[in-house]
This record gives sequence, structure tokens and C-alpha cells, in this order.
Amino acid sequence: MDGNAQKTTGKDSGTAGLPAHEMIYRKLREQILFGEIAPGQPVTIQGLTERLNAGMTPVREAIRRLTSEGALEFQGNRRVIVPLLTADNLAEITFARQWLEAELGQRATIRATPADLADLTQLDQVLDHAISQGDLPAYLEFNYRFHARIYDLAEAPILAAMAEGLWLRFGPSLRVVCGRVGTQNLPDRHKELLACMKKGDAEGAAHACREDMLQGMEQVRDMLAPNGRPD
Repeated sequence: MDGNAQKTTGKDSGTAGLPAHEMIYRKLREQILFGEIAPGQPVTIQGLTERLNAGMTPVREAIRRLTSEGALEFQGNRRVIVPLLTADNLAEITFARQWLEAELGQRATIRATPADLADLTQLDQVLDHAISQGDLPAYLEFNYRFHARIYDLAEAPILAAMAEGLWLRFGPSLRVVCGRVGTQNLPDRHKELLACMKKGDAEGAAHACREDMLQGMEQVRDMLAPNGRPD
């Protein structure tokens, strides 16, 4: 992937040798993506420099980029917040993801090699373990990594960037909702998707991706109050 669609694959991954501003951007993006900064909770720019162990300049640059992506909003008085996800926001995201997830799943199925499918299967197994152990941080990370791998395999960087941008908008709320319902109440359609991919059934994979997405977004919707906070 390129641009905003760079994969986040864990806190110790792939940052060696990157410019400082890019490393800080990725660290802050990851914290937002996985809900480590709660939606609606103001944080100061100074607080972020301490949190990220970084200088003011790269933190400001990261904030600028993430604000342009809709992941952060300026509050004034040197504060920023992760925006609350409203019901209207969620409806738009769900509408957009219905097509994106299906299309990316279909493209990935056409291009996936046996080695790629083995990678996806391993990611899903780690995800299953996180669910069984009630490990919310691991669930959030490996659920994202599974989908990010699909996007990567699709070889459609523009569509992948769009899908990644939507994750930045709903990911923080997903953390809050999952914390309320518990990981064992978070079923997915990954087994169905993998079965279709192994058979080369691109249409079936597209359907599984769409249904997996709808299932997750419906859980977020059901827990979301009108003000964007969980009931």
C-alpha cells in the first residue's frame, strides 16, 4: 500500500530507518486506530509529545496529517480530540465500506497465492486465540491486520487508502464498544472468507467480506448513543 494506506502491523514493526516525523505519525495513527486515545477526550499537544516521547515539530506534523485524514480535530487552546462517531457518520461509513470491502475481497481472492492464504490463516488463528483469551488489544490489532492483508493482496492502492481512512474514523469507537461486549461476543466471517478464497470463489469472498463488515458495524451502531458515546 502507499500513502495513507500504509499498514499498521504492531508497535515494533517496520519503523527502523524511517524519518522521525514518519515514525511519530505511525505511532500516533496506531494509537488512534486501536482506540488508545478515547473518542471525545481532549489531549494537549504537549501531552502527545510526552506520550510519544517526541519533539514538538514531528508531533505537530503528525497531528496535521491525521487532522487532514479526519482522525483528529483541533479544539483550540493547543488541544486536539479524536472525533466522536455519530449515527450519521456511522451510516456513511457503513455505506462506503459495503462496496469497498466486497471489491477488495474479490480482488484479493483473484491474486492470492497459497503462501498468502497461509499468512491469512495464521493471522486468523492468532485472532481466534485473542478472542478466546478475552485479549481486547490483540483482538483489535489482529482483526485489523487480517483486513489490512486483504487490502494489500488486492493490489488496489486507491481503494485500500479509502478503506484505511474509514478504519481511522470508526476504530476508536470499535475499541469502546468491544470493551463493553467482550471479545467472545465478537464473531466474524473470516472462516467463510478463507474457504471462498481457497476455492478461488471471488464472488463468495466478496459476499463474506461484506457480511463480516456489516456484522461488526451493526454492533457499533447498536451500542452507539445519539451523541456518539456508547450507551
